[in-house]
Amino acid sequence: MSNIKVIIASDSVGETGELVAKASLAQFDIDSSSDVLIRYPYIDSEDNVDEVVDLAKSKEAIVVFTIITPKFRNYIKEELKKENIPSVDVMGPLMSILEGKTEETPYYEPGRVHKLDEDYFKKIEAIEFAVKYDDGKDAGGLNKADMVLIGVSRTSKTPLSQFLALKKYKVMNMPLVPEVTPPKELFEIPASKCIGLRIKSSALNKIRKERLTQLGLKDTASYAKNERIQEELDYFDSVIERIGCPVIDVSEKAIEETANEIMKYVDGKIDIKG
Repeated sequence: MSNIKVIIASDSVGETGELVAKASLAQFDIDSSSDVLIRYPYIDSEDNVDEVVDLAKSKEAIVVFTIITPKFRNYIKEELKKENIPSVDVMGPLMSILEGKTEETPYYEPGRVHKLDEDYFKKIEAIEFAVKYDDGKDAGGLNKADMVLIGVSRTSKTPLSQFLALKKYKVMNMPLVPEVTPPKELFEIPASKCIGLRIKSSALNKIRKERLTQLGLKDTASYAKNERIQEELDYFDSVIERIGCPVIDVSEKAIEETANEIMKYVDGKIDIKG
């Protein structure tokens, strides 16, 4: 099983083929890591196709292709068949059926789904935003963000930011540490854009001890001590009071639950008390 290799060949980014491959691999005991999946995007010549075929031969790989351009789709099918390389044409068969049913000629434009899908670009932009402004790296993101998540360490700020980015929200998260003064811009943006992530000291103590253990450290470190945790939570309360923003208790909530509550608040569907 460990020798399985899958090449994703596409005249666009190859996202569709990769999703299909990962969904299929998930049904077996095969890890869809970068060692298994090899993406070969933006094929625009027969030379590119030859490279894919040569690579597939050398690695004894399966080829999954989403090639829209008829010339290159037919060429890769012929070359793969000639070399007896197992392959899957993800889009060709369905496009042929649709062409027959509609009696229309396809556009044959690689990546057209992304050109038509404005949500796709918003999602990518939001994901890039979340990465760029993770952990308060750049205060310049405070004015650009749709929302700013504020909390002490281990309150799920980063995974929440990433989850919300997939819903097309531009999210910046701001960690609070007593020894570090927050940027002045945090107190200048509208309080309604900020959301505090509160957590019970007992829950935070447990999470931090588990984290230290995962890192191979002793769970008696200052990071997980009750005194230090209380100091950070008191500091969190003082900053949140100064901002005057709403707060969500994340102590016993899954990330999805917290995210849904945040989205409802941002969309004006619910009110969150401090």
